[in-house]
Formats: sequence, C-alpha cells, structure tokens
Amino acid sequence: MASAQTEGLPTGDEKVEAVRSMFDAIAPRYDLVNRLMTFRMDVGWRKKTIASLGLRPGSVVLDLACGTGDLCRGLAGAGLSPVGMDLSYGMLAAARTEAPLVEADALRLPIPDASVDGVTCGFALRNFKELQPFFAELGRVVRPGGRIALLEVAEPPNPFLRWGHGIYFGKIVPLIGGLLSDGSAYRYLPKSVAYLPEPEVMLEQLGGSGFVDVDRRLLSTGISQLITATRA
Repeated sequence: MASAQTEGLPTGDEKVEAVRSMFDAIAPRYDLVNRLMTFRMDVGWRKKTIASLGLRPGSVVLDLACGTGDLCRGLAGAGLSPVGMDLSYGMLAAARTEAPLVEADALRLPIPDASVDGVTCGFALRNFKELQPFFAELGRVVRPGGRIALLEVAEPPNPFLRWGHGIYFGKIVPLIGGLLSDGSAYRYLPKSVAYLPEPEVMLEQLGGSGFVDVDRRLLSTGISQLITATRA
C-alpha cells in the first residue's frame, strides 16, 4: 500500500497489534460514536451493503471485522444466516447479535474452501495488514456464484466536498471520539485512509482473486464506497 502517505503509521505485525488493541479500547462506545459522527448515515449504508448481495434467504454470509454485530443483525433481519469474525476480542465481547461469533484473523480464515455463500465487511479494509492476501482469502472461502459486499470510507470526487469532508473527518471526528471514547484511536482512524490503494487497484486485485462483475459505487456524495463482486 502507499508508502509516502502511510509514513508514520504502523505496518506489518505492528499494525495488526495496534489495530487489535485500539478496537478493544473503543468497543464499549463504538456504535454510539459511529452513529454520531455519520449522522446515522452508516445505518443506510449497511442496508445497501446487505441488499447488494442479492442472495437467497438462508444463505450463509461471513461478516468479517464484524465488530459489535451491526451487519450481522442486518443480515439476520434480511433472512440470511450470518457468522461474525473479528480480530478484536473486545469488539466480540461488546457485540449485540445472536449470530455465531469467532475471534479470527481475516487473512487466515478458519473455514474450508468454497464454504460460504457471501461475505460482508464494513469499514475495515484499511485496517488489515495487507489487502491482496485478504482478497485472495475471500476468493478461497466464497463458493462459485457467491457474492461479496465491502463497505469502506472514501473521499468525495468533488473538490469542495472533499475539502469539507477532510476538515470534518480530520478535525471534528477525532474531537467527538476524544470526548466520548479514546482520543488516540479516533485520531488514527482518519489517517488510516492512507492505507487504501487507489480504487482501480483494489478492483483489479479482486479480479485477480477470482471475482467477476467487480463494481464500485459511491454513497452519500462519495464519503463512503461500496465494492461488490461475484465469485467466478
């Protein structure tokens, strides 16, 4: 991932441990801060993520970096069968879902090949140690014809909106996070966007990992993005 942009941010195994401990720390008020800093837009984004799967009722969907279970609850409400996995035990302990939960590394999933109908992942791509191995792991565990839907933050293409979003995400979000949760974590999260490769690179990597119909859709003027694909 981008080297100059990520200067000063943890990488490799150091990043894995930093992300784990950070999410353990912010788990108790994670949902509250999310709702406040997105003005509840994250609720709609998750609904769009689930709808984009287009899977039959009862389909088994793996929700990676499931956190406190927001997507798991939505998946179950849509008639699907979610299984949540997260690296952070603190997040799993704070989860509010009836779905089975597993503490696991998304780059080494403890499940057989082609064993799930779909995968969702919300706001975690920039937190993984590496993206290419993550996409390869998705290609391994999703059955042919299965679907993935990856929700992540983005930067608006409009220069004025991008400027305003940069101020809000870089200044206001850390302030809200510091008042309600852990200040250092919410100073890190806006900076972590630098870990994301260019959109074309991510789409190309998914194509190289066994996916077709790879698509990227901007949501809410471009402050978030939804990447979908079908397992070939």
